[in-house]
Amino acid sequence: MCLAVPMQITHVDGFSARCEARGAQRDITLFMLRDELPKVGDFVMVSMEQAVRIVSAEDAALSWELYDQILAEPK
Repeated sequence: MCLAVPMQITHVDGFSARCEARGAQRDITLFMLRDELPKVGDFVMVSMEQAVRIVSAEDAALSWELYDQILAEPK
């Protein structure tokens, strides 16, 4: 099973992009979204250095809230 995390696009160059989330930056490929390329400022779900779908800012924030809750659960 793969986990995708929401990140915001900060730079686009063809099918490559730079994105950021919580201070971490990554270079990713946009090839899977080639029919509707995201723009700078858009949020995407990233899995294994690939953007797999565009999401709203609200959905990205909700995802991070859920991840924080999961990580805060006692083991």
